[in-house]
Amino acid sequence: MNAFWEGVLAGYGIAIPVGAIAILIVDVGLRRGFPSAFMAGAGAATADFIYALLAVIAGATLAAALAPYATTLQIASAIVLLALGGYGLWQAWQIDTNQETGSTPEDDRSAWRIYWRFLGLTILNPLTIAYFGALILGRDAGATVTALDRLLFVIGAALASLSWQTLLAGLGSLANQRLSPRFQRLASITGNLIVIALGLRIIAQ
Repeated sequence: MNAFWEGVLAGYGIAIPVGAIAILIVDVGLRRGFPSAFMAGAGAATADFIYALLAVIAGATLAAALAPYATTLQIASAIVLLALGGYGLWQAWQIDTNQETGSTPEDDRSAWRIYWRFLGLTILNPLTIAYFGALILGRDAGATVTALDRLLFVIGAALASLSWQTLLAGLGSLANQRLSPRFQRLASITGNLIVIALGLRIIAQ
């Protein structure tokens, strides 16, 4: 079971650092509640699962293959962050306008659309495969790793990532229930501005 717990630590290691994905998951919970935020977190966790699986199969090879395209992937990620941040600001404005007029904003996104959006955004990050690949190489260098060890590692990483993303979804939905609409709008605007800033930082680098 050591491989499982190593996977758990690896999953938390890649999921916990606060970044654009974490902010967006909280924002979804803040604006739309737990079910939608959970699907957003599940999409991010699925990307971590895919990368962990690829890492245990061919981590070093895939990391080297992605290296020439790292800049392109980073630019694509930045563009997506800018688009999501801008759309989030527009949504916050729409919520405020509809609160004033007494109407309900039209919802054209299903939970599965949110899932696929977060899966795509998270999987754009080429550093994730390098992260898991380095972990696998480090483990392989010191011990014989069986197929069962690799499977337990992947399961541990996926469950750890999903548990953290679910916590973020819960925090966002709790704020949705406890905070006033005005404060929710302010928090949503702030979060999306941070996402836009992260996108601009990637482009600047």
